[in-house]
Amino acid sequence: MSTDRLSEDAPEPTAPGPETAPEEAAATAAAEAAGREGVMGGGTSGGTDDGTGDTVGGTDGVSEGSAEAGHAPGAGDAAASGAVAASGAVAASGAVAASGAVAASGAVAASGAVAASGAVAAESVAAESVAAAKDATAAGSAGGPEAGAAAPAAADGARAAEPGGKLSAAALAAAVRAVESGERSADSFFTQRSPRSGGAGAAAGARKPPGGVPAPATGTPERGGPAGAPPQAPAVPGQESAPDHTRPAPGGDGGGRPAPAAHTTAHPATTADLAPGLDGVRQVLTAGGAPEALTERTAETLGERAAEALREDPWQLLSVPGVRPEQADGFARALLGPACGPDDDRRAQALVGWLLEQAALAGHSALEAPALRAALAQRSVPDPDEALQTAIAEGAVLVFQDAVETPGGARPSAGDEDEEQPVRVLLGLDRFAMAEESVADGLARLLNTFEEPAEEPADAGPTGAAGEPAASSAPEHGGPPEPGDDAPEDDTSVRDDTSVRDDIPVRAVRQPSATAWEAAAAAAPSPSAAELIRAAARSGLIAHTGAEAARAEPAALIAAARALGLRAFGATHTPDGRTRLARHLAEAADTYTGPAAAPAPGAAAEAAVTLSGLLAGREGPGRDADGALALDLLVVLDAPQLDLETAALLVESLTDGARLVLSGDPGVLWSAGPGRLFADVLAARCCPQVASRTPDFGPVGELVSGIGIGELNQVEAPGKEVVIIPARDAGEAVHRTVQLVADSVPRAIGVPAEQTQVVTVGHGGAAGTRALNAALKERLNPGPGRFGGFDPGDRVAYSPAPGRTVTGRVTGADAAGLHLDCAGSPVVVPRERVGPDTVRHGWAVTAHQAAGARWPAVVAVLPGDAAKGLTRSWVYTAFSRAERHLSVVQGVDQALPRAVAEIPAKERTTRLRTLLQLHTAQATADASAG
Repeated sequence: MSTDRLSEDAPEPTAPGPETAPEEAAATAAAEAAGREGVMGGGTSGGTDDGTGDTVGGTDGVSEGSAEAGHAPGAGDAAASGAVAASGAVAASGAVAASGAVAASGAVAASGAVAASGAVAAESVAAESVAAAKDATAAGSAGGPEAGAAAPAAADGARAAEPGGKLSAAALAAAVRAVESGERSADSFFTQRSPRSGGAGAAAGARKPPGGVPAPATGTPERGGPAGAPPQAPAVPGQESAPDHTRPAPGGDGGGRPAPAAHTTAHPATTADLAPGLDGVRQVLTAGGAPEALTERTAETLGERAAEALREDPWQLLSVPGVRPEQADGFARALLGPACGPDDDRRAQALVGWLLEQAALAGHSALEAPALRAALAQRSVPDPDEALQTAIAEGAVLVFQDAVETPGGARPSAGDEDEEQPVRVLLGLDRFAMAEESVADGLARLLNTFEEPAEEPADAGPTGAAGEPAASSAPEHGGPPEPGDDAPEDDTSVRDDTSVRDDIPVRAVRQPSATAWEAAAAAAPSPSAAELIRAAARSGLIAHTGAEAARAEPAALIAAARALGLRAFGATHTPDGRTRLARHLAEAADTYTGPAAAPAPGAAAEAAVTLSGLLAGREGPGRDADGALALDLLVVLDAPQLDLETAALLVESLTDGARLVLSGDPGVLWSAGPGRLFADVLAARCCPQVASRTPDFGPVGELVSGIGIGELNQVEAPGKEVVIIPARDAGEAVHRTVQLVADSVPRAIGVPAEQTQVVTVGHGGAAGTRALNAALKERLNPGPGRFGGFDPGDRVAYSPAPGRTVTGRVTGADAAGLHLDCAGSPVVVPRERVGPDTVRHGWAVTAHQAAGARWPAVVAVLPGDAAKGLTRSWVYTAFSRAERHLSVVQGVDQALPRAVAEIPAKERTTRLRTLLQLHTAQATADASAG
């Protein structure tokens, strides 16, 4: 590996300033974690990679904790002396309180009813007191209008329990009469709350289970689901409905948790004073000191009742992308005044959701309970346990119990039923949990519905492609036979946006014979390609691993499958990946072209699509009348970039019996969204795995191959294919980078500046994408930035969706928006969307933005303040983007080899591996039983 400069006569750098080594605070926020700018001031000092949580600094307190299972409290766990039920709950006279649950604030249960699961009974209530209360209730029931459920609260603040712990029957009767007559509403008795007022949590002083979070039912490693919400109490005869004091859900409608009475103050204006629509949202934001720029985003997030929702719960502003807790706290203080405090339950619940959203941006589909509890404590939540219990009870958070495998430990045998397996309690948001379970179910369905091909009988009838027996004309879903099903369809590569096309009928998945598959494998261009073809013949799900050169193997599989008459396609993460796949397909198609081969349904290049285009219907075969993708075999390249929600949509779009091949390089960074699907599939060993034996060639390939196994080797680079340039500080790193892109690489290597890509650690910092792009624009395309900061000719990174970035060039702008040319396709970014969330300057990008694409030359920039955020997967991804030349501008010194050798990747907490293993175990058990 050469350490010489590309140009010996290059000018020396200007005197650098002091090196900046910013560290992000422990509570860094959503904006930079997703590659966004801060929207309410502040911002992070360090950079983060796009959407991954690959920060230069801290982890926002959402770090992995030790595995700790929560324990549900046993029956009889006591509340504070004299308390009867959870703070704010009215228990039924004689009601049976189940262990560990939380009663709903304001619910008045009928006499003799069973309280919601989780109401905490007080040990101080003596048996004779309960009996007296039952007698009083029975007497009231016989007496008519004064009958009803006795409540453990008295009118005008009278105590429901006397100092000795005995209930005051007179106080209970007075409370019931006041509610039934309409003199007072039920919730008027809940003004005396616990010090953590505002929730339906346990009473002050109540004992909580160790760990603070109730565990799901034992013996269920799968999702335990949220603690059930307390049932609504039956209406008491003669009682009018209590007013609804619940806040709207994030969508803007529906009920939510009760607004705490102790923190309710008069707002700057009543709800009637709010203007309609966006004007009302703008009015509330202005009153709270928030910028008007948040108006549309807030309305989009909170729905039609956004203004009312913010008035009732200012911390709902935290659900708006880009808003940080300290900003939401300032907004709440401006609206609520002295009543605003860190003990407000609304704040705690907003923080629970926000922390889980931040965890998702860092790649976690769930968090361990101790980690989330610690993060809440760092945010000054006085009682994190109660906050988590409330979130679980209201269904805002799901709780799971997953088995923990001890490394090197033996699994309990079937006879060791009494031996308890250690578990960990995980908390997660509904949509990520559902996506993870949908992926697991879908992959299991592909495996279970697949039928292996049969041997071709000696007296076989008419054959199709490559000696394949003619497919049956009986459609899989019971529809009419498809005419000419023995001939391939005339598929079109580009479809309109219609999700289901009536002109594509449902047909059975083709199944060539085993003989035909074997013949295709024998003709494969490499042993690894032959192994992949044989694996695809025997299974509905296959995992294929390999680097850039190995992409020729799935291309050979696609070409072979299309020659066998299958509707086979390959989907990539980026347009650049699609172009490279199309080249491999054109080469592989020659192998399977012959008189015995059936004509493929369309040109070979048309079998290469982008995953987003395939799912949207813009590319590929479209969908059949049942809504399934009209294909028989799908190869997904760049599989590590698959996030959970995209993967769930994909597997749900595949029909029973179809084949899915997940192919990718396991050394690159995982998806920008939550999950690590490809890694979990490999770890679960739920399907056949094929590891490519085709290495990447050349000095860059040799360097990257070594990094993949944890070795940073010096490689011979006679043509200066790999060059290392030391940088003393961030200022020098920026200077050297501009010099390389604009001068040295074009002159010494012959790669023009427009084909050289800069990859750095994050957007912020003194050598992040913002600083580098500003310097590169000044040198390569100076201009005033008259179109929202852009000029014609600027290179840009366009993100049509989170986690998906394509590079392009600005061609102009008009009233419609900013005009781009991205991979030869014209794109118009509306004026209101021109911002860092959607389009940035693109001379420099992060490693996550670069994943899935390659360039002739790459300059990887590693400033000194990036040392703490480096991992082997980041280095592998950044360096492997180069085809011909790699320059490394680095100021991290020994942190680079240490990261390659010791830090494989940033860990992510997911459940997919466990779910896949459960499906595999169940399938094995079913097979044994059958």
